[in-house]
This record gives sequence, structure tokens and C-alpha cells, in this order.
Amino acid sequence: MITVRGLNLLRRCPVVLYAGSLVPPMILAEAPAGARIVDTAPLDLDAIMAEMEQAAVEGHEVARLHSGDPSLYGAIAEQMRRLDRLGIPYDVTPGVPAYAAAAAALKQELTLPGIAQTVILTRTAVRASSMPDDERLEHLAAAGGTLAIHLSINNLAKVTRTLIPHRGADCPTSSPTA
Repeated sequence: MITVRGLNLLRRCPVVLYAGSLVPPMILAEAPAGARIVDTAPLDLDAIMAEMEQAAVEGHEVARLHSGDPSLYGAIAEQMRRLDRLGIPYDVTPGVPAYAAAAAALKQELTLPGIAQTVILTRTAVRASSMPDDERLEHLAAAGGTLAIHLSINNLAKVTRTLIPHRGADCPTSSPTA
């Protein structure tokens, strides 16, 4: 999924930097003919920033495609800080958050009267940075509400073991990738 605003930006940018493991090829097909399209998955932050800086020097607008909502687990803060230091203007265009896209794909509501009126967005620690002690999954599960657990498919067995004592083995669950 991509927003109309995001699609319009993509269609006009001569340089497209995208997260290879997260952005589907059908989205990239919308880039202008002849656009420089770079998969950033194998690149470190310095290499990504070098691409953006070179495009700015050449007077080109860049579409930097991440997935979903850049305010959640997008790791764009360090890119924005560097762009600020370089004096390169940018705009952040939010996409469709993964939890909203998953709920739509699964035809599920995340809140239901009398059942859950709170949605907790979280992740687990696998290869990513550690979690604060007071945000451990068992604490969040005990709080009630709907848990939208990001970036955790490789940690699914542990997530299940952690949640069952708090939510029960018969707790409704959904996974858009299962």
C-alpha cells in the first residue's frame, strides 16, 4: 500500500532509494522512466547519505522509500539529522502503518466495544535494539487491549510462549504472514 501523496512523489523523483526487503517491486514500477533506483538494504547509513547528498548536488529530488509509518520503527531519525546538518531540505510523507494494513488485510478491527479499546504498538528484541525492562511483552500483555507486535515474525515462538500465560491459548490472534 502507498498513499496518493507518496505515489505522486515517487512518480516525479529521478532518484529512488528504497528498503529492498520492505518495498514491493510493483511500487518501484511507478518510478519515472530512467530514474536511478537504489536498493539500500546492503548499504550502511554513510552510503545512503552519500546517495542523497550526490542527488542534492545534482539538483535531483529523492524519493526515500521505507515502509509504513515513519514514526514507528522506521529508523529515519538519523537520516533526518544528517540531512539537517548538510542543509538538504526534505519532507516526511507518512505511509500506511503496518498494523492498519494488516488489520485491513485480515478484515479485523483492532478495537471492539467491551473487549478492547486500547491498541499497544510494540516489537520484540531479536536483532534490533533491546527493549526497556518496563516494556517487556509480558507487562504489555497484562495491561490488556490489542497488541500490534511489529518486527517479530522471526521471534514468533517466543512471543507465543510469553503471551499464553497472560492471554490464554485460545486468545484470538492474526498474522498477515502466517
